[in-house]
Amino acid sequence: MSLNKDGSYTGFIKVQLKLVRPVSVPSSKKPPSLQDARRGPGRGTAVRRRTSFYLPKDAVKHLHVLSRTRAREVIEALLRKFLVVDDPRKFALFERAERHGQVYLRKLLDDEQPLRLRLLAGPSEKALSFILKENDSEEVNWDAFSMPELHNFLRILQREEEEHLRQILQKYSYCRQKIQEALHACPVG
Repeated sequence: MSLNKDGSYTGFIKVQLKLVRPVSVPSSKKPPSLQDARRGPGRGTAVRRRTSFYLPKDAVKHLHVLSRTRAREVIEALLRKFLVVDDPRKFALFERAERHGQVYLRKLLDDEQPLRLRLLAGPSEKALSFILKENDSEEVNWDAFSMPELHNFLRILQREEEEHLRQILQKYSYCRQKIQEALHACPVG
């Protein structure tokens, strides 16, 4: 970390990405320009075509941030770096701490300052590390999703329901078979 003349400081934070769902990136033949990347998702022209993919599990990204950089800004910067066009409200930054063999996760508020938290926690990553995850709050903000994403959710739910139904039918079919075998094996008495 380095101290600036105005009393603020700059440094690096390491953020581990633990995303379960796929993310959307623009689907274009022309790679984005530096100005497009600075503008970020949702600014400028609308993205017409998207491609969804899963980020590698447990990917890690180092960010150079200021002491006054807020958690919401860290999320937006991470999404820009990976060219993700999904709404930043779909994601949340968590602090992870390990104490006495227990792991504690806490969702950071939008205005908390991760670099400041990192400095206060000391150098140990067990004391504090950061994780980007889906923003799984009690209430889902369905307006943050595009129509294709909503249709995709419905298809996923349909597949999960069909698989669950298949497993239940298979379980009861097996039980029925075993009961019938037991009935045929017992002499009538």
